[in-house]
Amino acid sequence: MNDTRMTMTHRNTELDTMVARYALRVTARLSEAELTPPDVAERLRFARERALGRARELRNVVARPQTAAVDVGAGVLALNGGPSPLSPKWARFGWILPLLALVAGLVVIQHQQVGAQVAAAAEIDFDLLKDELPPAAYSDPGFLEFLKTPRD
Repeated sequence: MNDTRMTMTHRNTELDTMVARYALRVTARLSEAELTPPDVAERLRFARERALGRARELRNVVARPQTAAVDVGAGVLALNGGPSPLSPKWARFGWILPLLALVAGLVVIQHQQVGAQVAAAAEIDFDLLKDELPPAAYSDPGFLEFLKTPRD
C-alpha cells in the first residue's frame, strides 16, 4: 500500500514537472511574439486563472485524507482513521456492537439446528410409537437403516 502511494506521488511530481515545463515553453513563445490581440490575451488570462483554480482544488483534495464518518448518536466514528479525539469514549469501542450481533446470530443458528434435530428425532419416535411393531423389530440391525431411508 505504501509503495503504491509512493509510486502515485512520484508520478504526480513527474506530471507536475512536465506541465510546468510545457507552461514555461508556451509562456516563452508568447513572450517572443510581437503583439497578441487583446481578445486572445484575455482568453489566455481567463484560461490561466481557471487552470490555477483547478490545480488548487486538486492539491486540496490530494492533501486532505480521505475518511468516512458515521454519526453514532452523540459522537462521530471515523471509519478510516479511527475514532476522532472529540468523540465520547464509548464510541471508541464501536466494534463491540457488531461482535455482539455476530455472536447472537451464531447462537440463533445453533438453536435452530438443535431444534431441527429434536424435531426429526421426535418425528421418528412418533412414527415408531404409532406403528404396531413386534418388540423383536427394535433389536433388528437393519431396523435403524430402515428408519434412515426417506419415505415418499
